[in-house]
Amino acid sequence: MASLSSISDIAPEVQNSILKEIINLDQQLQHHFQPKFLVQPALTRLLVSFQANKTRPIYRWYKYKEAFSAALVELLLQKYGIKQGKLLDPFAGSGTALFAASDLGFDADGVELLPIGQQIIETKQILDIEFEPDDLKRLKTWISLQKWKQAKQEVCLPEFRITKGAYSTENKGAIEQYLGSLCQENERVREVLLLALLCVLESISYTRKDGQYLRWDYRSGRGQGKKPFNKGEILDFDAAITRKLEEIVDDLEPPTHQVELFSVKRSQGKIQLYKGSCLKLLPSLPNAIYDVVITSPPYCNRYDYTRTYALELALLNVSEKGLIDLRQEMLSCTVENRSKDLLSINPNWELALKAANSQPLLQAILNYLDHQKLQGVLNNNGIPRMVRGYFYEMACVIQECSRVLKPGALLFMVNDNVRYSGISISVDMILSDFAEKLGFAVEHILVLPGDKGNSSQQMGNHGRDPLRKCVYVWRKQ
Repeated sequence: MASLSSISDIAPEVQNSILKEIINLDQQLQHHFQPKFLVQPALTRLLVSFQANKTRPIYRWYKYKEAFSAALVELLLQKYGIKQGKLLDPFAGSGTALFAASDLGFDADGVELLPIGQQIIETKQILDIEFEPDDLKRLKTWISLQKWKQAKQEVCLPEFRITKGAYSTENKGAIEQYLGSLCQENERVREVLLLALLCVLESISYTRKDGQYLRWDYRSGRGQGKKPFNKGEILDFDAAITRKLEEIVDDLEPPTHQVELFSVKRSQGKIQLYKGSCLKLLPSLPNAIYDVVITSPPYCNRYDYTRTYALELALLNVSEKGLIDLRQEMLSCTVENRSKDLLSINPNWELALKAANSQPLLQAILNYLDHQKLQGVLNNNGIPRMVRGYFYEMACVIQECSRVLKPGALLFMVNDNVRYSGISISVDMILSDFAEKLGFAVEHILVLPGDKGNSSQQMGNHGRDPLRKCVYVWRKQ
């Protein structure tokens, strides 16, 4: 049996050998996909993120940071000549792809797991289909009279352990008054008022969404690190909710088209929302019914959406157990995700798992991360399990997308490459390789002009290594 000292001595040689293999395999894959890479000046970071929605009526209400823009959906459909049909987004988020496509006359189906995304989509559907002129008048009354201040009863603010103390005493009391008041409205008005509240929670709290967790302002009194965090202005509830309601009313009643909201929009497509995990719901959809898929899955970047959206999930009455369940139901993208038994979910995914098992670059990366874990140099031992789960689950999603698309139909996917323990992971090429084995031809890998940097931690340990951000374009064969 080898001694610990002898294992330690050979470890650098093993590591260097694996690294050389990864570099070589990555270069081979780059050679294979080189003709498909296309730098696209029109694809700015503004366009492939929420930023371009900030000034767009209705889309601007809720800052869903992980969203892409409605303008991106319009650009892709126009660029590739897709003028009609049925769209699917298996990671619907706040529904940007669904509503942008619907406005162009497409029927659109979306799958979304998180209740915050579901709530945004369903409320916008109410506004599209059911909202009446009297409902708009009621919203105006809430603004002019600040109805929440007249609350006859308060509703206790739902909280998780991780969100306790997120608001000042004054703002917490005002939220509870607001919740008590909106209960007296009809369902349509109540849902819009609830959405307005969800839209302002972060701005009136001591927290800021920060990728993997909620970052807490020093004024919260919670434990601070070496450098206390100051998020800047924390808005007063009355001012924040009034401003948000005014924004909503302005968008619902544009000055020059005041009757447009309530006229029949015959050109709009129908939107269908499926609530739950796409891994469980996609297999239930019929074969070859969609003309296009536009989506952006969670990135393989350790972001835990159940934590960053904890304020909103608490307000929507998700329980502590429900929060843990949601975390495990998500596509594996955070270190707390446990391994999923994919064949028990769908026995037909053998082809997808074979594509992942036989991908040389992916297997070399997993081998390297496992080796790093054994050496005790990873900052979290859940990283290898997360990366493995991410790619195997994405292979299953890709197989399902191939199955439900019509022959010749296109899939567009926005995604980022990532870096762990000093190695860049070419997510774009690995997933595109899966796609070629699962019924797609890779038409383009559209590259944003400016590469993004890796995380500050990675740069500190391993230097700056620019990472590609891309939109994949795959055609169903």
